[in-house]
Amino acid sequence: MFRLEDKVALVTGGSRGIGRAVCTTLAGAGAHVIVNYQGNEAAAAETLDQVKAAGGQGEIRQFSVTDSNAADTAIRDIAKAHGRLDILINNAGIAMDQLLLRVSQDEVEQTFSTNVAGAIYCAKAAIRPMMRKKAGRIINLSSVVAELGNAGQAVYSASKAAVIGLTKTLAREYASRGITVNAVAPGFIDTDMTSSLPAEMKEWIVSQTPLARVGTPEEVAAAVLFLASDEAAYVTGQVLRVNGGMYV
Repeated sequence: MFRLEDKVALVTGGSRGIGRAVCTTLAGAGAHVIVNYQGNEAAAAETLDQVKAAGGQGEIRQFSVTDSNAADTAIRDIAKAHGRLDILINNAGIAMDQLLLRVSQDEVEQTFSTNVAGAIYCAKAAIRPMMRKKAGRIINLSSVVAELGNAGQAVYSASKAAVIGLTKTLAREYASRGITVNAVAPGFIDTDMTSSLPAEMKEWIVSQTPLARVGTPEEVAAAVLFLASDEAAYVTGQVLRVNGGMYV
């Protein structure tokens, strides 16, 4: 079950954290994985090494998801080179956490450009080759704070809520073309993005989580693998929550 042989998958923001775990998990299931990165080529190359160590094949591809032309060109080239693009994981994202009164216009624009517009640009480009094959999987990374809210994350939570709206709408638009679109909403996961939080904040978050621990990137990747697989063919427009019970 959950095998991806002969499938081509693109993971945006695949150089570290959840994106890296998704890359290695999909590769272990047999997919050819394209590891997208924006600036850290060394980290992307390290992810590719892990993809190969997992028994898979892949490549790295540099482009910024915030650049619609760059995303469109890269995804068109990937589909042409491989004859297909079966799976898109919209994982690239940023967070600039602080109370709303301290948030600048630039921080709002950067967050929405990456988290929302980036997912839109990549999905738009990926849908074309998927429509030609009459099959495809798009999985968008949202967050528990999109539904729960969290002080100091007004902009980030709003952007991740927008990702859920995008997911549900695309699911309706392209179901008739054999394309499913779902979201995964992680809770507090042990990544670089969360490692910088103060110890007391981490302790408080764990105290609010019924399973009383942080999650791992691999646990999120397992949810992504299910949604990318043939076994999830009748699942679309859904939010799969991987949050230890933080939001139920």
